[in-house]
Amino acid sequence: MKHLIAALVLFLALPALATPLTGTFPSIDGGMLSIEDWRGRPVLVVNTASRCAFTRQYDELQALQDTYGDRGLVVLAVPSNDFRQELATEEEVKDFCELNFDLTLPMTGITQVRGPDAHPLYKALRAKGFEPAWNFNKVLIGPDGEVAGTWGSLAGPMSPAITDRIEAMLPSQ
Repeated sequence: MKHLIAALVLFLALPALATPLTGTFPSIDGGMLSIEDWRGRPVLVVNTASRCAFTRQYDELQALQDTYGDRGLVVLAVPSNDFRQELATEEEVKDFCELNFDLTLPMTGITQVRGPDAHPLYKALRAKGFEPAWNFNKVLIGPDGEVAGTWGSLAGPMSPAITDRIEAMLPSQ
């Protein structure tokens, strides 16, 4: 019985031990992007690739940013070649996205999202039980820095499963 009570106390204390997600990334535009700069706002982080069947989701990612950005949402695109579907250079990725999708949302440089050399944010996500299984996996980081939702490639960025969760974190219009 003592062990059961001790386990219950530990389980109930776990949320208090949670560490908010953080991380800095080189920006594809130069400079740095920091998750900390967006603390207090929801951030949808998406690992992307230019040569993927899901690349068309860039349109919906931009639509999310356009729809909810004024209310506080940040959509962060994280190009990655972990699944061998990204262009060779950051310049090519940037040009591709500007030409084909007219993206204005923040984008990191090409970043590893899986394995031992994954970016620290993705290592922290893996420790919390999430690792991208393919391109265009999505992680919603809540204003408190905690994981508020994860979705695979098949979930469209403008799907109610994602937008309902985002809207719940934003101030009313």
